[in-house]
Amino acid sequence: MAAKDERHWYAIYVRSRFEKKVYVQLQDMGIMAYLPLITRIKQWSDRRKKVEEPLFKSYLFVFSNAKEYIPILTTTGVVKFVSFEHKPVVVPANQILAIKHYIDDYEQDKEEKSMRNEDLKIGQLVRITHGPMQGLTGRLESVKDKRIVVYIDAVGQYLPVSLPRAKVEPINDSSNVVFGKMNH
Repeated sequence: MAAKDERHWYAIYVRSRFEKKVYVQLQDMGIMAYLPLITRIKQWSDRRKKVEEPLFKSYLFVFSNAKEYIPILTTTGVVKFVSFEHKPVVVPANQILAIKHYIDDYEQDKEEKSMRNEDLKIGQLVRITHGPMQGLTGRLESVKDKRIVVYIDAVGQYLPVSLPRAKVEPINDSSNVVFGKMNH
């Protein structure tokens, strides 16, 4: 480990299926920890259920210093620090950030996949729900995989806007919709 007070990210190896328990214990001790979790649908014979699972089985990350080395190692379920030549390996902060971005992208991708294009019909009105054009409405022009093209009425011209499917919703009641305008 580096200087006694200097904090870095380290990976720790924990007993199988102890990731969440160790994470909670470390949090309770005031040690900053990160357990990357992803949501998956599990199928049992009688039901399906969403469960959060660790991205890396038997691993989690701690932002700690040398003073916390022993308390971390003596936490129930912790096996060891990931090390090289008997020294814990520092995990660069940009790698932790990359993992967080991966998790965000993974969850957003799952959300997009869960949205079906069947509820969209060419020519129908849709509302943009996220991003800088949030609140605008337009006519659905095309649907291709996870992307759609919406024509927005801007200054008397219809502009095609390509968006991810997850950023629009169908408008079923068109009685109070002003085409191309934000409704508040």
